Order: sequence, then C-alpha cells, then structure tokens
Amino acid sequence: MFFARFEQLPIRRKLLTLALLPLAVMLPLLAVILLAWGSVTLERLLITKVRSDLAVAQGYFDRVLGEVDAGTAAIAGSVRLHAALAQSEPRALQALLHNFRSEARLDFLNLHDDAGRLRATDWGWQPGAQAVPVDALHEAGAAIEIVAPERLARLAPHLSERVGVPLVPTRGAAPTMRTQEDRAMLVLASAPVRAADGSVLGHLQGGVLLNRNLPFIDHINEIVYPDGSLPFGSRGTATLFLGDVRITTNVRLFNERAIGTRVSQQVHDAVLERGGTWLDSAFVVDDWYVSAYQPLADRAGRRVGMLYVGFLERPFIWLKYGALATIALVFAVVMAVAARLARRWASAIYRPLEQMTRTMHLVEGGTSQARVGTVESRDELGALAVHLDHLLDTIDEKQRALQRWGEELDRKVAERTADLAASNASLKAAQEQLVRSEKLAAIGQLTASIAHEVNNPIAVIQGNLDLLRELLGAHADAAGAELRLIDEQIERMRLIVTRLLQFARPTEYAGYVEALDPTEAIEDSLVLVGHLLARTRIELRRDWRATRRVGINRSELQQVLINLLVNAIHAMPDGGTLTLATRDWNGDGVEIAIADSGPGLPAQALERLFRPFFTTKREGTGLGLWISRGIVERYGGDLRGANVASGHGAVFSVFLRTEPRVEAAPAA
Repeated sequence: MFFARFEQLPIRRKLLTLALLPLAVMLPLLAVILLAWGSVTLERLLITKVRSDLAVAQGYFDRVLGEVDAGTAAIAGSVRLHAALAQSEPRALQALLHNFRSEARLDFLNLHDDAGRLRATDWGWQPGAQAVPVDALHEAGAAIEIVAPERLARLAPHLSERVGVPLVPTRGAAPTMRTQEDRAMLVLASAPVRAADGSVLGHLQGGVLLNRNLPFIDHINEIVYPDGSLPFGSRGTATLFLGDVRITTNVRLFNERAIGTRVSQQVHDAVLERGGTWLDSAFVVDDWYVSAYQPLADRAGRRVGMLYVGFLERPFIWLKYGALATIALVFAVVMAVAARLARRWASAIYRPLEQMTRTMHLVEGGTSQARVGTVESRDELGALAVHLDHLLDTIDEKQRALQRWGEELDRKVAERTADLAASNASLKAAQEQLVRSEKLAAIGQLTASIAHEVNNPIAVIQGNLDLLRELLGAHADAAGAELRLIDEQIERMRLIVTRLLQFARPTEYAGYVEALDPTEAIEDSLVLVGHLLARTRIELRRDWRATRRVGINRSELQQVLINLLVNAIHAMPDGGTLTLATRDWNGDGVEIAIADSGPGLPAQALERLFRPFFTTKREGTGLGLWISRGIVERYGGDLRGANVASGHGAVFSVFLRTEPRVEAAPAA
C-alpha cells in the first residue's frame, strides 16, 4: 500500500521523501530511545539514591539502639550506682538515676530488685508497684517494644502525654475504624546490676520513647539529607511509623508536622503484611515522593512499624520533562536544517522536471505553442528538455496539417447532418401527430360506445320508474324517499355519461360557467362522499382562507373535487387526516388543496400521474386524474400533485381563475 501511494506522488515529493525519510524516522527513533533510556536511568539513579538514604537512616537507628543498650549497661556497672545502693537512700538514688538518664540521653531509668519489683526510678518512686516478669528483665540488648498505655504508666508515667496520636484521614490509606493510636513505641534495654562477688542485686531498665520524638527524627533527616544534598529544590523527609501511623515525622501537612497521618494501603501491604522493603515512588500525605520504607520488628520478630526516608519527586519529573523538551527542540532544529538543505539540493532535480510537466499540461490544455525553454540544468535533464521542445515543434506542425483536413471534413459532414436532422424532425412530428390522432380516435369511439350502452338501461329504468309511480298512484308516497333516491342516482348516471361524452367531444358539451364559492363547492362534494367517510377513521380538517369566487361549471368542479376526495380516502384505508384548504392564488385566482396523510406517491408515479390509463389502484381505470386535469385546464386553471413536504401523504392542488379563459379542445 505504501509503495503504491509512493509511486503516485509527484517527483518533488518523492525526492523530498527519499531525502527526509531517514531523518524523519531515525532521528525520532533515536530521540525515543534516548528518552526511554534516560527515563529508566533516572529512575534507577533515584532508587539507588533512596536505597542508600535508607541504609544511612537504618544505620543511625541501629546506632541509637546500641547507644541505649551501652548506656544502660554502663550505668548498671557504675561505681556511683553501687555506692548509692549501699547507702539505701531512696532520694539520693532517684537523683543519681536522673543524672544518669540525662548523661545517657535516655527518657527514663527504672531500677528493679531481683524479684522484678520496682525499687527506684529517675522520675519518682512508687512503693508497691507491680513486679515486672523477671524473664523480661533478663533479655539482653536493646530492642523496639510496643507498650500499652497501662504499662507505660508503670514504666514512665511522665511520658504519657506524648503518646496519644489522633488519626488524620489520609488519601489512599487502608480503611480503619480507629480514631487514635494510644500505644507507645520504645527503644528498651535491660542490664543486670551485679555485686562485687557477681551476685545480681537487681536489674536496670532504660529506654527512649519514639512517639513525637522530633529531635530523633530531625537528626535522622539532617544526617540523610544535609543542606544542599538534593538538587533542583527537592526536599528530604524521614518518618517513623507505629503500624501504619506516623508517630514522628518531618513531613508537613498544612505547615504542620503530619503526625497522625497514615501510609498508603499499597505500601502497608508490601511492607507490613509481606515484610518487603519498598523502593519506589509513593504518595506521601499530599505529594509524590521517591520513597524507601523498611519494616521494624520488636524483640520477638513481629513487624510493628516502619522506618521511612524519601525526597520530593516533582523536581526530578520537571527535570525529565525539561530534558525531553530540550531533546525535542534539538531534533526539531536538526530536522528543519536538514529539510532546508534537502529541499535546496533536490530542487536542482525536480525544477526541470516540473518545467517539462507544466509544458505538457499546457499543450494538453490547448496551448500548442508552449515550450520548456532554457533550463538551468546542464545534465541529462537539460538535454531531455531540448529534445521535448523539438518533439513538440514537430507535433505542432503535423497537428496544424491535420486540423486543416479535419475542418474540411467537418464542413462536409455538417452539411449532410443538417439534411438528415431536418428529415428526422419531419418524420418524428408526423409520427407523434398520427399516434395522438389514433389515441384520441380510439378514446372517442370507446367513450361513445360506453355512453350509448349505458344510456339505454338508464332510459329503461327511468321509464319503468315513471310507470311505477302512475300504477301506485297515492300509494307511491310511502316510498317517496326511496323513489327520489333512485331518481337522483339515475340523474347521476346520466351526468357521468354526459361527462364521458364531454371528454370525447368537449366542444359539444361545454358547461355553463358561473361564479362559485370554492368553500361551498367543497362542502357540497363532501356530502356526496359522506358514505365513504362514514366507514373510515379519517379526521377532517378545514382551512378556508380564500376570499374570491372562481368561474367554472359547478357540476364539472364537483366532478374534479369528488375524484380527488375519493382518491384521498382510498389512500388512507386505516384512517388518517384529510386536510381541505383554500387560499387566494396569483392575484387573480384561488388554490384548492386536498391533502391526505397516507403513504404518499411513489417517485415513478409523480411523472405519470396525469397520463391516461395510468393508475396505482387495482380497480382503477386511470382516467380520473386525466379527465379532471383536462376540465381544469379548459377553464384556464391547473391541477398539480406532489408529496407533502413535512411528512407522509400526498397533496393535490386545483388552481382556478376568477375569470376563466375557456379553451376548446380539438376534436378527436
């Protein structure tokens, strides 16, 4: 398909296509490859960057665990602690634990005896406090612990106000019925306090509360994302999650820290449910970040939270789009320069060809003196142009000679054709006149025969009817209505026969002309077709607007109207709307319109409506419209038929003049 279309192109487009197609295909393809490679490479660099950021954050978090563990162990082995234990001074021991907590940067220190009962704290001693299971105190090392509110009240009641975190509705988070996170996430360490002989005097428990621990998360952010470490205005963030709830973060929501917001369900399922590490883009609170999420486990290995670091993705997206625009601009400039050079070089080839093509078109259009002339090219194309001009000179000379011979031949042919045309015209006119005369003669004979055959029975019926009245005498009054109806129908039959004879010999039966009200004539005709309307579901509509009278014989006008009304009724066997309208026409006449809502007139019937013996009904004779039109035309009017423009149905219009010009039809 491509090669077929290419072969149909002009030589200019072929040359430009051959020159520009490699550039138009290869350069965009190369641009797409570079963009795809650059996009993938940028994504990999961003993922590598955020992976290393997570490693730094995890390293610092592990160091915090180690510091809590080392600090607690150092305090447990302190000489000052053993001396204070030997003195058995509760207040002095509390003050010492308070100093130790500040030096080790812990949030609380609790000293338990060997049975697990609380002996002293840095925040105050509570006699009779519940004992802690000794097994929990014997577990060495620091670990994350999730502590319920009641247990935190025993460990460090002064920290309870930092624990409660109201949940904030977050876009994309998993559905939940909770409204608040009241658990505490602690880094908890325990170390035994031993006497000089190695016996255990008690257990020291130290910890750091991570809920709302803003210095802790800000320090992670400063380590991972120091000032100037992210280009293009991006910013880094870090967050610590308890479950899927942010309990400490530097992510902002409405210029406040987004504590209480939740992670998206996609990250929740990947990290907390399946235990994987998320390294990809993620929606964080209100924007997209290149994110890294890592699960955090407690001492028993249960996934209880997440550590997150990430940086804003939008600046890098704009960077990618900027690179895309730059590459597109560079390739567009290259394409424009290449196209200009290709067009300039190709013009040396296609211009001579275009000159020759233009010359051939002029010659084909009748300008035989057109020539290629001088061309700039001095190669094979220039030689071809010279040969073409020589060939055109030869053809022009031969053509002039042929033209002279042709003109002579045309003159002789024209003379013979004129004689033949005159003979054909005379013959055709004679044939048409003969056919018309034969048709009229046949119709006249047929009509006269029918009239003669019908008149005899009519006369017999009328004579017997008169005899019946004489025989019955006064008894005939009982059937007077029926006898009058028979008289009317006999008279109607006589009128029909008279009209047939009038059709055959119009000059002998010209009717009496009178000024008639068209509305009255229509109403009288409706009475005569009332028995047909009574058997149908046809709605009758009247629209009388004519203000003039028309000059025509009353009975002949009724004949035309009854014919049109009967045709309209037959066109609506299932019911419809019969519209009768009159209006003034052409300044000196009246238009009578009879419209039905039937199926309308077929296209092939419109051309033959008023021809004799043409009908669309099985029982029709095909003479009604022809006779009706002849009657109307005899009084200077016209009868037209058409389909209704606004919908289904047909309309027949009778145009009559107020002062008719009665024309006599030629005798058959």
